[in-house]
Amino acid sequence: MAIDLSDAILRLKQERGMSEELILRTVENTLLAALKRRFSNTDNIIISWIDDNTVSVQVKKKIVDGVYDPLSEIDLEEAQEISTDAEEGDELLIDIDLKEFDRSEIQSAKQTAHQSIREIQKDSLYSEYKDKIGEIIIGYYQRERDGTIYVDLGKTEGIFPKKYQSPREEFHVNDRIKAMIAEVEKTKSGSLRIVLSRTHTDFVRAIFELEVPELYDKVVCIHKIVREPGYRTKLAVYSNREDVDPVGACVGLKGVRIQSVIKELEGEKIDVLKYDIDPVIFIKNALSPAEVKDVIILDEAKHQALAIVPEAQLSLAIGKQGLNVKLANRLVDWSIDVKTIKQFEGMEISSEARKVASELFGGLNGFEEEDISRISELPGVDLHVSRVLLEHNIDLIEGFLNTPDAVLADLPVTAEQLVTLRKLIEEYVDIIEEEEPEELEYIEEVQEEEDNEIYHCPECGAQITIDMTVCPKCGVGLSFEYEDQ
Repeated sequence: MAIDLSDAILRLKQERGMSEELILRTVENTLLAALKRRFSNTDNIIISWIDDNTVSVQVKKKIVDGVYDPLSEIDLEEAQEISTDAEEGDELLIDIDLKEFDRSEIQSAKQTAHQSIREIQKDSLYSEYKDKIGEIIIGYYQRERDGTIYVDLGKTEGIFPKKYQSPREEFHVNDRIKAMIAEVEKTKSGSLRIVLSRTHTDFVRAIFELEVPELYDKVVCIHKIVREPGYRTKLAVYSNREDVDPVGACVGLKGVRIQSVIKELEGEKIDVLKYDIDPVIFIKNALSPAEVKDVIILDEAKHQALAIVPEAQLSLAIGKQGLNVKLANRLVDWSIDVKTIKQFEGMEISSEARKVASELFGGLNGFEEEDISRISELPGVDLHVSRVLLEHNIDLIEGFLNTPDAVLADLPVTAEQLVTLRKLIEEYVDIIEEEEPEELEYIEEVQEEEDNEIYHCPECGAQITIDMTVCPKCGVGLSFEYEDQ
């Protein structure tokens, strides 16, 4: 017997939000659960859909002469009453009247239907909210237990743990709560667990994306966000277009946009700064709102830097309980030490840092500029070129300048790299050409005068030279003596 289920299917679609495919599968499972109460084996039960809303249930029985199993067999005479063409050994499909289910069969069907619908709803909700992780959702305060707030989300309930609540905020029953979906998971019992948060950095990101269209359109992008919930947030942004100021876009005209975000975060301080690929500039920006005079890179490999600030800006750069510099460290991924100019003068630092300091302060702070003698000490030197020269025992700048070009040409460096190195040497090193000693110049001058002077024989007056030992004219012996001058 076929039953029209169009009304029931439509009601499930509207009230439960279930898809038609899931509804049809639920109906089949429900019918099978009821039929199991009547038939020990449902393998010979056939459920078919005449159309999208009408279901038919039949049992397949074998035609025999003498029935031993009435659940799977039918007598030949009885089969011929149903179909005159029935013969022994054939199989016959017999309709089952669904209206003849007894109480136990109906109860079993109800339990199966309710359980199936609940599981389907859980799976649907899980899929729906799993795709919304990181998005903002609005709910209403229902109740609180052990600091955890239970929030009505409409279709289901979310939990708002104490650790994800800002210390600045306080909620009461029926309060409207705007939070971010942080976690969605199924518990061991099969229930859905949706965790909400207002302390995650992605919550700030989502709030900014709601307030700043340029962020949503990817014209302005967020490089990184660091946050101490309830106290301060630092946001590094950059623009994909030269004509768009990323910081200005986030702040808005007269600060309208950022004030909306601050209001949502209950007055939490927010520093929006520009990201820069140069760590010196980025560190300067990260320490805002303090004004940084300059930044010295102490150890690039270990990401250690020194920020120098005026005396009046020291407390602002460090922040209350060191919060500002701590957030700046996390934002730039560098270890930043903040010092005043006077504190910096008394520090023991490397020669390279001292040279930078001397350039920064123009030699007014007691630093004497040290001469650069090694290639590796040149600011901005190509590390590959420096390493190759060192491997070939060319460490000093003097040694490099005295090395023949033919030798340098055989090294695994390009001609352009060598030209760049020579320009660096010209820029940072004063090359002094060595002068010849005065004594050597004097000897050369004397030698030249002696070579040009004319001598005469003291006996006959014939012309002689300084290398003669006998006069060629009179034969007298010759000797030359020099007087000290």
